[in-house]
Amino acid sequence: MLKVEIDSFSYSEKTILKNIRFTLKPGEHLSILGESGCGKSTLLHLVYGLLHLEYGNIYFNARKLLGPTNTLVPGEYFMKLVAQEFNIMPFITVAENLGSHLSRLDEKKDEKRIDELLEVVEMEAFKNTLVKNLSGGQKQRVALAKALANEPEILLLDEPFSNIDVFRKNKLQRKIFNYLKENSISCITATHDSDEALAFSDHILMLKDGIEEMYGTPEFIYKNVSTEYQAGFFGEANLLPKNLFSSEENSEETIIFPHQLKISEEKTKLEATVKNSFFKGIFYLIEADFNGKTIFFNNPLPLKKEKRCWLKVSKKI
Repeated sequence: MLKVEIDSFSYSEKTILKNIRFTLKPGEHLSILGESGCGKSTLLHLVYGLLHLEYGNIYFNARKLLGPTNTLVPGEYFMKLVAQEFNIMPFITVAENLGSHLSRLDEKKDEKRIDELLEVVEMEAFKNTLVKNLSGGQKQRVALAKALANEPEILLLDEPFSNIDVFRKNKLQRKIFNYLKENSISCITATHDSDEALAFSDHILMLKDGIEEMYGTPEFIYKNVSTEYQAGFFGEANLLPKNLFSSEENSEETIIFPHQLKISEEKTKLEATVKNSFFKGIFYLIEADFNGKTIFFNNPLPLKKEKRCWLKVSKKI
């Protein structure tokens, strides 16, 4: 089990991370969700042992990890980090890249392992291709396969699917994360992709300016967002007074997602004027004005601009 206790971490005088605590059991997947510059990559580098943690502790199976100041080669042997700069060799083939992390004591066994890894990342057709001739997304998939070659106990992924086409990414995510579960490989992913975090994580750690904003299961995170920053990771969101949807005189504001609002046949306190309709496949996202504030709601059909409509919430607040 991995246990992380970071009191603070700074570059020079600037604090990057503060009061970060979590545990990770074998086979569990933690997503670190946050905007650019919030400390996601730094957290991965601390866990892996590339940066020295002066104020805090990191343990693996009750053994304290000492970091780069106490090791000859930075980085823990039982972990692999797939960074945004790919650790692959461009002038040898894909298979040779993967083979460089294998024992080379049993040629047939290594060959079988290489084929297994290529199947996981869907790169079988490029086995004998020089890495320098691959696209950015293909190189990223090679880096993922290379990290898995020696079956690490913990895999650290920094925006691992950022260069991969959307049509391929969804299938690849399913294959990679299922493979990790089946082999009890723990995983920490730094991402700003909320769909990935919700679908594949056991827990989500949301960061804001290097500090824990929220922590919990994907279901808990999604159902308990309370600020525009938190809700912003999950698409358009509306911050509206609760008294719009009840008889109580409560000026406290709450987050309402577009799918929670629908048109009411009766007059309500929330009267909006349509500004735009955006086609989203099985529904339209409607942009509207409410007392000078932009709000969003879903509707089965597009609505004419300047149409006035009353809205109600489709679930209890």
